[in-house]
Amino acid sequence: MKILITGSNGMLGHDLQEVLKDKHDLILTTSKTLDITDKQHTIDFICDANPDIVINSAAYTDVDGCEENQDIAYAVNGDGVRNLALACKQVDCPLVHVSTDYVFNGKSDRPWVEDDEIGPISVYGKSKRKGEEAIFEILDKYFIVRTAWLYGINGKNFPKTMLELAKNHSEITVVYDEVGTPTYTPDLAYGISQLIESDFYGIYHLTNSGNCSWCEFARYIFEVAEMDVKVIPVTASEFARAAPRPSYSVLENKNWVKNGFEPLRSYKEAIKEYIELIK
Repeated sequence: MKILITGSNGMLGHDLQEVLKDKHDLILTTSKTLDITDKQHTIDFICDANPDIVINSAAYTDVDGCEENQDIAYAVNGDGVRNLALACKQVDCPLVHVSTDYVFNGKSDRPWVEDDEIGPISVYGKSKRKGEEAIFEILDKYFIVRTAWLYGINGKNFPKTMLELAKNHSEITVVYDEVGTPTYTPDLAYGISQLIESDFYGIYHLTNSGNCSWCEFARYIFEVAEMDVKVIPVTASEFARAAPRPSYSVLENKNWVKNGFEPLRSYKEAIKEYIELIK
């Protein structure tokens, strides 16, 4: 297939390239070559490229930054996705859109399934939901992939931050009352590579298996890395940040399993591989 990837220089974009490059013809774009906030440019670019499928891994993902730069958040995460959907409709190709656990309010006592009630509590979550709504409105052929707590070799992420802090700190405070599933971007990219070989269109939750709090995740990272660091639990309210976070954002990968795909491996296995690679 001829696959156009937006945000190809991002953390997930890098891993999508690695997973897809041997089997498919890739058209790699960044914000410099394809500004998805420019409607006509986006439509013209995709019509000229005429891909078989578009994977949108471009997003404004700075959760706190979204609160301060709301126009940018809605332009990229909302209008930009609408522009991609309009372009995909013109060339009659499916759109894969990477979305987020932040479309939910975090008030649940069980993992979220794909058709649960939406209720984003941050500008980031609200802007990502706008993108989802544009896809529902415009396209019949789409894969919306909601994921959570991403980390990978390329780009800033929680495990990398923890390991850097541990070099100079024997104690680190980490939030304990936010629970989710750390997801390794090579595993997510592999999942997307399987999904696009099918025509099982719709919404998917796709994360590594298992769940933990940020505090538990930090402790496990240091255990695997064999670093002697004391992790001190704090509440989210004690840890001042501009944007509210969902307190419980474990995603049940219900549609993924229902359509016959194998669950992704445990987050504990994935982080072991990641730490081994960056040592």
